[in-house]
Amino acid sequence: MISVIIPALNAERTLAASLTALVPAAIDGIVREVIVVDGGSRDRTSEIADIAGADILHAPTGRGSQLACGAQAARFPWLLFLHADTVLQEGWEQEVLSFMRQIERKDRPDAAAVFKFRLNDRGLKPRLLEAMVRLRCALLALPYGDQGLLISRRLFDEIGGYKDLPIMEDIDLVHRLGRRRIAQFDSLATTSAERYKRDGYLARSLRNQICLALYGVGLPARTIVRIYGRAKT
Repeated sequence: MISVIIPALNAERTLAASLTALVPAAIDGIVREVIVVDGGSRDRTSEIADIAGADILHAPTGRGSQLACGAQAARFPWLLFLHADTVLQEGWEQEVLSFMRQIERKDRPDAAAVFKFRLNDRGLKPRLLEAMVRLRCALLALPYGDQGLLISRRLFDEIGGYKDLPIMEDIDLVHRLGRRRIAQFDSLATTSAERYKRDGYLARSLRNQICLALYGVGLPARTIVRIYGRAKT
């Protein structure tokens, strides 16, 4: 029913937890395959994916190319794109199953859906960032890739899928979906806060927003990545 696609790069510290959260849905037959698309890892990423029983593909480094590669290989009618440092909340599969059934019965228009963003860190800073993300999603319908993305193969192909971009591949796809075709689950997607703790919450957030603003005014993604580097690795 669902093909899960996970782009990964040197993700040995986080990938096992991401894969473990998929096990109950796999036992229930909701998740039928997990595809880990490695972008050139030099650690145990591929070994961990293999032990977990995932299919392993290789693609050039960059989430856009890795996501597109995984989607092309996926065999089932629903696609769930998930980052390698993101863990879905226990019981997530029931909410997802209800959503898919509503669309398949035509009880609601075809749409994609994301999870609620959460960071695995304590304190005021991560809670403030989570609140900002909720506000951004409510006002602009602009989720990022670390919230996951569930989408039917039919709709994914209709909008043209992920583009081979070095940055902003998630924003590009969301823009093509349009706000009326994006729903949000109540279930949490808890993402590693490592990059925020490493760079500083304020600095990392500002960097992401500057990249978003530059992309919004039409600066090509490849130019942005040359100026700022990848903002969300």
